[in-house]
Amino acid sequence: MDTIRNWLLPALLAAGQLTWWAAGADPAGADAPGPVRLAAVLVVLAAETVALGRRRQAPVRCLAWTLGTLVTGQLLWEDGYLGLGGPVALYSVAVRRPVPVTVRAVAAAVGVEWSLSFAHLGFRPALASEWALGALVYLVCAGLGEGRRQWLDGRSAAARRLAGAEEARRRAADTERRRLARELHDVSAHHLTSVVITADAARRLGPGRPELTAEALSFAQRTGAETLTSLQRLVGLLWDTDDGTESRPMTARIEELIAGFGRLGRPIEADLPDDLAGPAAEAVHGIVREALTNTLRHAPGCATRVGVRRGDGVLELTVDNAPPRGSAPPGVGGLGSGRGLAGMRERAAAVGGELTAGPRPDGGWRVRATLPDATGPRGPAEGAGRRDVLREQRLTDPVLVFSAAVLPLVPALVAAEDWTDASLRGALPALFVLAALLTVHAVPLLWRRRAPWAALLGVLATSWLWPVAVVVADVPVRVSRFFDVGAVAELLAVYAMGVYGRGAARTWPAWGVSAVSLSAVVVVTAATEGRLTGTASVRLTAVVVFMPLVVVTAGVFASLWGAGLAVRRRRLRVLALDDHALAASRWHAERAADAERRRLAAKLRDAVLERTAALIERARQGQLEEVATEARAALSAMRELLHSLGGSEDPGRRHSPAPGAADLVSLCRDLSSSGRRVSVRGLPRAARDLPPSVALSAYGIVETALGAGDQGPARVTLRRHRDTLRVTVSGVPLAVTGPVAERLRTRIPAGAGRIVLEEPGIVRALLSARPGPEPVQEVSPSSRV
Repeated sequence: MDTIRNWLLPALLAAGQLTWWAAGADPAGADAPGPVRLAAVLVVLAAETVALGRRRQAPVRCLAWTLGTLVTGQLLWEDGYLGLGGPVALYSVAVRRPVPVTVRAVAAAVGVEWSLSFAHLGFRPALASEWALGALVYLVCAGLGEGRRQWLDGRSAAARRLAGAEEARRRAADTERRRLARELHDVSAHHLTSVVITADAARRLGPGRPELTAEALSFAQRTGAETLTSLQRLVGLLWDTDDGTESRPMTARIEELIAGFGRLGRPIEADLPDDLAGPAAEAVHGIVREALTNTLRHAPGCATRVGVRRGDGVLELTVDNAPPRGSAPPGVGGLGSGRGLAGMRERAAAVGGELTAGPRPDGGWRVRATLPDATGPRGPAEGAGRRDVLREQRLTDPVLVFSAAVLPLVPALVAAEDWTDASLRGALPALFVLAALLTVHAVPLLWRRRAPWAALLGVLATSWLWPVAVVVADVPVRVSRFFDVGAVAELLAVYAMGVYGRGAARTWPAWGVSAVSLSAVVVVTAATEGRLTGTASVRLTAVVVFMPLVVVTAGVFASLWGAGLAVRRRRLRVLALDDHALAASRWHAERAADAERRRLAAKLRDAVLERTAALIERARQGQLEEVATEARAALSAMRELLHSLGGSEDPGRRHSPAPGAADLVSLCRDLSSSGRRVSVRGLPRAARDLPPSVALSAYGIVETALGAGDQGPARVTLRRHRDTLRVTVSGVPLAVTGPVAERLRTRIPAGAGRIVLEEPGIVRALLSARPGPEPVQEVSPSSRV
């Protein structure tokens, strides 16, 4: 399909050129080429056709070739060689290159066209019309190309958003599992560890300090209840993700946390701002809790200091503890889950910060985190997201205004070719007046996107300057009659009402008002010029002309308004489908995360919560030994649960055989069942007896390309010739740029092939299918799509 799209238009243009030579050109004319020149012209035509066939892959080079063939063809056969490839190549440049490149391409194309026109015509009135028409054609092509590029960019952006949402949906369960693991570690591990340490200390010191037993039992009962509440808040069935904690002041909670740890050992020095709040404060709370828990485990009784300093938009957190004075209490070293430091780093990274931890020169330990302060003053970026319509349409809107202003001048300049020198000199001021009025008449079109009603009313209002100019500037009839051609601005404004207005109910009067106003302007201008003369009075003639003119123009305007309305509805339908797909993907992601929470809640209920409840009951009964035993059992169950959260629930998925090229049929079938049309050619013959590494590379290339996020139809083609496998994936424009392109390049083993990524969305891979040494077992970490 892509090959047909690339070559169909160049072939049609070449056929049109040959038809023109056969039917339109005069072979007996003075400019007719001989056999040698005719053969040279055919070679030039073939070169232009080949260049146009590559317009999607190399648009700038294609334009350079087409301009070169235009100059050469015109020199060989001035009246016979049309050179239609230039506007097509310029359109491709505007679609696939940024605006600065397009502007330079327009300047080059117009410069070549004007130079040829000057060489053929010299200084004549017709030169102005040739220049105006040539510039108009190239500018319109560039404007249409930029509009197409912006639409494609919007579609690509929507596809990338949808691809990101789909990726988030696929990873929602794993992401939620990791987040819950971090929360579980931050909450239950610290609470239960404190219970174990307190109970062990009370047992060792009980004979000499009997009051510690009562304190340990009270602490165990209170901490166990807090653990139950925290776990139920995290993973209970009544999960509430919008609890307002982000805006709640956190300083008091952090101070309470520090005081609680201080009661388990020596007092902890703290220096905190009074107004900590937001995500960064939540991260400070979690990091301080983890750091103090580690200090309690590994350096109990040492001096500790917690400091938070607010800088330029950041919070700087430091947790310093002095060197430990002795070894940790027996039995404490194995209480951790082994991910405390990683959890602190994840919590800092979650809010956009960084964390470092390591020994101090004096033998102590320091944890330092730098976190963005979301509660600080925000930059003066209010309104930064406001759309600048004129900047968005840097080329399309000026081209539209230029077209509406210049197009009426072209027939006037063509007619001026037949005027005498005296008439031409006398009409020059009138021609300048005509150009100025047409420009003023077209300028309101710049606002047709942002304010379509204002643009339309501005166009209609400036059209009433035509009869005024006829009276005041004494514009002759042979010039003023070209005012009517300026109605192209009304046509564009009415079409814009349908596209950019607010629906049919609010914009339907536009075509009627425009028909009445334009008809009135035309009739009044004609009456002012004296063209409404005859046996009847001027007023009666004006009325007779006005009524059918209103009917005709109303029909034309209504058709344009309806076409614009259809385009608007189509675009809104496409955007609605994008929004629906994005919302559906997010909904499925939330359902997956919710299912993971429910699964974890069931595991917690069976593994940890029951033991924690038993711990509370033993504390109420005053059984200190059983409290320590239940706390250790709950910690062990929690640690096993945390380790299970780090992997997939399906062991078979972790050890599934590596997919190969033969599995591409099922891959494409699964994608087709999800709504995307994907076809496969060349299987299973091309995949027969492939080395496992080559089959795995082929599958990985196709899977990566099809998973880039495109939603349009795609095609996978496999061709095998002796020891070479060719893999082609078309219809994947998002796969040839960005991170997906980098992943595709890594799919080719070094020295085992090459991969080419083409801009229209084509991935071509060439793999060596020669048998070679293979690993004993090759597995894939993920299941096939």
